[in-house]
Amino acid sequence: MRWEDREQSDNVEDRRRDPHSGGGGGGRGMPSMGTIMFLWPFIQRLLKTKFGWAIIGIGAVAYFSGFNPLSSVMGGGNSSKVSNPAADDKQAKFISTVLHDTEEVWKDIFKKHGATYKEPKMVLYRGKTTSGCGYASAQMGPFYCPADQKVYVDLGFFDELRLKHHAGGDFAQAYVLAHEIGHHIQNMEGTLSKVQKMKQQARGKAGENQLQVRVELQADCYAGVWAHHAQKRFNILEQGDIEEALNAASSIGDDTLQKQAQGYVVPDAFTHGTSAQRVEWFKKGIRTGELASCNTGL
Repeated sequence: MRWEDREQSDNVEDRRRDPHSGGGGGGRGMPSMGTIMFLWPFIQRLLKTKFGWAIIGIGAVAYFSGFNPLSSVMGGGNSSKVSNPAADDKQAKFISTVLHDTEEVWKDIFKKHGATYKEPKMVLYRGKTTSGCGYASAQMGPFYCPADQKVYVDLGFFDELRLKHHAGGDFAQAYVLAHEIGHHIQNMEGTLSKVQKMKQQARGKAGENQLQVRVELQADCYAGVWAHHAQKRFNILEQGDIEEALNAASSIGDDTLQKQAQGYVVPDAFTHGTSAQRVEWFKKGIRTGELASCNTGL
């Protein structure tokens, strides 16, 4: 994918070195409100004893001296998990460039439909952080939170995508982000709230899962729509890029993941669709470039 030396998005919160600060590392500055709220129950208990006050004092001195003791309490220190910081920063620049591309494409599409696109924020982190939808960890993979309209991306997921699922390549990563942006589009359209109400009337967990599959397949299609228009506008595609995205879509299909994890498939437990379905809907979006082609029956 052609991306270097191109504009990056400003809508990025980099929490890779301090997962609760909303960006930036520890030390030399006041902790964020999110950090304080997260630790408040613990702080309250410390304030009840002299020993607790001593711990707080030592921690404050360390913090303003440039060491962030909060990272060990909150599971931070994510920078220590990065063996190659330069490569990690390059990865952050890449995904921020892709985010900018999604902003430009979706602004144009919304404008053509007489609407205004509201750009979401993207939170970059490693290990764990907090979100408007609750606790976020690397095990969850990238996700979109409608409550705060942010996309959360643990950069370590792309390592897992390459090593565990054999779906490497920069455009595979672009597809993952574009899929999550697809959920933002659904949120703006009112689809997510509509589906939530439909789930309340669904017959059991299997019925809820079927609705969720439709949501995810539509997001795959929207990712394809983005790729269609991004290629026309920015000429981003290089040889093999589409295959990378299709391979990623296939590698994280429910049937493929279930076979890998347990050796058999349980269709009623599907939440994202089969490998074939995910590939089909992404291809439909990139082929047509039309939102109307992404009707999954919602």
